[in-house]
Amino acid sequence: MSYRPVAAELAESIRSGAIPPGTRLPTHRDLARERGIAVGTATRVYAELARLGLTVGEPGRGTYVREPAGYDGPEPSRALPVPRVADLSFNQPLAPEQAGALRQALRRLAAAGDIEVLLRQEPPGGRRADRAAVARYLLSRGIDTAPANVLLTAGTQAGLDMVLGALTRPGDVLAVDALTYPGIKLLAAAHGLRLAPIPVTADGPDLDALARMMPVRAVYAVPTVHNPLGWVLDEHQRRRIVDLARAHDCAIVEDGTYAFLEPAAPPPLQALAPERTWYVAGLSKNVAAGLRFGFAVVPDAHAGAAVRRLRTTAWGSPALVTSLATGWLADGTVTRLEAARRTDAAARQEIARTVLHGMDTIAHPGSYIVWLKLQPHQRLDHAAKVLAREGILVSTADAFATGSYRPHALRLALATPPRDELGPILRRLRAALDAMPP
Repeated sequence: MSYRPVAAELAESIRSGAIPPGTRLPTHRDLARERGIAVGTATRVYAELARLGLTVGEPGRGTYVREPAGYDGPEPSRALPVPRVADLSFNQPLAPEQAGALRQALRRLAAAGDIEVLLRQEPPGGRRADRAAVARYLLSRGIDTAPANVLLTAGTQAGLDMVLGALTRPGDVLAVDALTYPGIKLLAAAHGLRLAPIPVTADGPDLDALARMMPVRAVYAVPTVHNPLGWVLDEHQRRRIVDLARAHDCAIVEDGTYAFLEPAAPPPLQALAPERTWYVAGLSKNVAAGLRFGFAVVPDAHAGAAVRRLRTTAWGSPALVTSLATGWLADGTVTRLEAARRTDAAARQEIARTVLHGMDTIAHPGSYIVWLKLQPHQRLDHAAKVLAREGILVSTADAFATGSYRPHALRLALATPPRDELGPILRRLRAALDAMPP
């Protein structure tokens, strides 16, 4: 008997509420006996329910219907039973003076001689002058590229979508860290790609495991200030990734979203292998998430395919947003904001270290992310629901897992709450978790 009818029936019962959140489901053997199916088929049933985000399985404790709280998917609910929400599920750093800077920039644009140009269609990937502004900025990240290799996008996610669309075909294999940025999972599914999870260690991906899974079409890497584990790969690790990619003729997709937080990092993968590395980043974390301005550095041989892909999707960044962003790149606003973000992130990490002292955490000392490992008795989805009742939104490990490995952990995003409120929020979080009964 196929696992699909059983999985579909259980999924409908969970969605309808007939099997309520928190219910412990039968063991694999009990389910097999109840349904008259093989144990292996029962295992596939539970794997499908987990894939749908309906259950959570914990070694030694069983399989439970997921509690609908926390960031365990692409869009968390923020309708909580409390008057005020502390959002630790998403990083949206903003400085108080940014509203004033935006007003000034808009006034400058309004006073410009040819404002009508902002109403005209941009060429796909942006105008040469704007691409040159990004190329000059990238020199500070150790990337020396021609403007022709820079394409402007409507945010980093749009850039990654363009890269995968130009680079891959349905059925291709994309190697990704076993824990990584959730957006890449959504894009891989949309493009029909198969994910090959690379086991993670305390210092980065297991590169011996990556070598064994070769060949793949591409490797998606976050070498500098990893999301969610915070690592910064050393130069030896970076060169090994490049060597593997060259030996097996596969591409590298490098995500530089948080790289600005570690200016002393070794050279980016793009600088080590420009002929096969697609570098994607933007201004969402260093300037403002609402700006939706991104960019991609593409290899010479693929520039045409990348532009064609842009023509079929978002075309690029809107003219008004591009003018704002490149103006801030040119006048030093982005550089100043990045320096302020580094100071702010380090201060927030110090608050987190103080409040969470004694808990099992992983974090880069200058990042906006803390990976918090839970105690064995603190069921992952239940912990997120307990925190939601306290008005605290968090991300669960499932959102970042690309394979069957789903650690017992939460990701805390530190950037969104006002800094003077972060300590009290984290103390509430700790008290709520400590109060969970064994």
